[in-house]
Amino acid sequence: MQELYQISKNLKALRNQYGYTQSYVAQQLGIRYQSYHAYETGLTVPTLENFIKLAKLYDVSLDDLIESV
Repeated sequence: MQELYQISKNLKALRNQYGYTQSYVAQQLGIRYQSYHAYETGLTVPTLENFIKLAKLYDVSLDDLIESV
């Protein structure tokens, strides 16, 4: 459960660092805003495909998305 919290925390931190809105990131992933919001609140985790898209969007490794920053 702690891992889910860390992933959501990392996603929110990266999004804020880049100045993106949740709607913008959702659009880049091709998903609904509500789905992306669920990633950041820890209700669900991104699919592998979306993890890869997020890593590319933020120019980070998959490990960086999952591990503590």
